[in-house]
Amino acid sequence: MEEKYCQSCGMPMGNSEEMYGTEADGAKSKEYCKYCYENGKFVANCSMEEMIEFCVPHMVAAHKEISEASARKMMGEYFPKLKRWQKDNT
Repeated sequence: MEEKYCQSCGMPMGNSEEMYGTEADGAKSKEYCKYCYENGKFVANCSMEEMIEFCVPHMVAAHKEISEASARKMMGEYFPKLKRWQKDNT
């Protein structure tokens, strides 16, 4: 099974629906995690850069071998590919 990632923050979603956000009708979102998306809306109204800054400490905590600068660089390259941050979605 292919690993799915939140299309807002890039977090791995796992194989169960536990980490998935919810749509307005209560159904599980197929694209966004529960931290980013709830009741059919994004939890935080933020820019991609703000999301990266929010995620950096979490990535560093989960991966002790990665520095803040490396995490920021990796996310800066990866986040523009996520659905929420693609230019045609704004």
